[in-house]
Amino acid sequence: MTLLKGATLADGSIADARLSRGLVAEVGTELPASGDDVVDLSGYVLLPAPAEPHAHLDKALTAGRVSSQPGDLDAAIAAWHEHRRTLGVEDIVERAERAALASLARGVTAIRTHVDVGEGIELRAAEALIEVRERLRALIDIQVVALSYPLTGPGEGAENRDLVRAALEIGVDVVGGAPHIDPDPVGQIEFCLELAREFGQPVDLHMDEHMRADALDLADLARLVASRRLDPVTASHCVSLGLQPAGRQRVISDDVARAGISVVSCPATNLHLQARDQPTATPRGITALRALLDADVTVAGGGDNVQDFFHPLGCGDPLQTASLLVLAGQLDVAQAYGLVSDGARAAMGLEPAGVAPGRPAELLAVAAGSLQEAIATGTEDRIVFRRGRVVERTRTVREVEARTNEGDGRE
Repeated sequence: MTLLKGATLADGSIADARLSRGLVAEVGTELPASGDDVVDLSGYVLLPAPAEPHAHLDKALTAGRVSSQPGDLDAAIAAWHEHRRTLGVEDIVERAERAALASLARGVTAIRTHVDVGEGIELRAAEALIEVRERLRALIDIQVVALSYPLTGPGEGAENRDLVRAALEIGVDVVGGAPHIDPDPVGQIEFCLELAREFGQPVDLHMDEHMRADALDLADLARLVASRRLDPVTASHCVSLGLQPAGRQRVISDDVARAGISVVSCPATNLHLQARDQPTATPRGITALRALLDADVTVAGGGDNVQDFFHPLGCGDPLQTASLLVLAGQLDVAQAYGLVSDGARAAMGLEPAGVAPGRPAELLAVAAGSLQEAIATGTEDRIVFRRGRVVERTRTVREVEARTNEGDGRE
């Protein structure tokens, strides 16, 4: 057993927590250490470990391979599709593992990663991420999503349908897609839902990742999921929902809630790539967070890209995502952290973690006096607990050098 002493909790109280058999066994004050391994968390805030509900580990750490960043989402897709032809399994494994371990160091104990499946890459990214999933199983839960488009019609659509099916047969965990890039968005949604039913797997679709107010495939997804009574289904991005009038946002959000669909907002990449053609009163490119939360939709926050063709600055840190949800999404601090912890785990079908008896002991201790300070500073000084044991510890050192005041004669 492990005893965590003197931690500051998210509500500001000070408590001890005993971890046993991968769970939080007891929470209280001045808990006795009876043969426990003791971890002193004085000066740390103890939080439920965050999860990463939307990553692209097959693309991670490739930003240095382009001389300049593509200008928008379409340009980034085109550049990436050309580059992915050159990628081998070993290259993808090496980068994906490095990115996953970087996220672990920042507190992430579960990752859902989309991987490209299609012409030029075929199944290489899927094979690579399945290998990484197994290699890191003791440290991180990794869910692999087969991402492909188009998925309708003959030719490339038919080839991609076969490849997605093949990806599921070799062990991919989730059916993915991007209906807004397909010539038949409803047809792609229907194919993905039926394939998920056939394989008994979840669905996670890139949904409405654009600024066209007249295109809202999320409404069709909600209708089709409700009619098929499918669960679980996740819609990632949902950018164009944020462009709808308030009444329309409420109606769609209510439909999404009734259908049981989770929504993942990816503020970093969407802020970087969306609305570049609107230099005046530029919209934020983030989904309608407030309407979704008011409708009791499960909402999560994802980091999306890690220093790749789509976003050069991503680092796999949920505290960074939470910060953007506060600044650009205008959520309060607790709500923002909830989206990258409880919301993210719920969207991934995982039990909620937390400092409460019976919860999975997936925890993050950050050197800070409060949750607000942890998000504000984004310090790397963190301790990560996975199934009740320390799996990663980063310490930072601050040194202020003594200097003389020039010209006052003192040394």
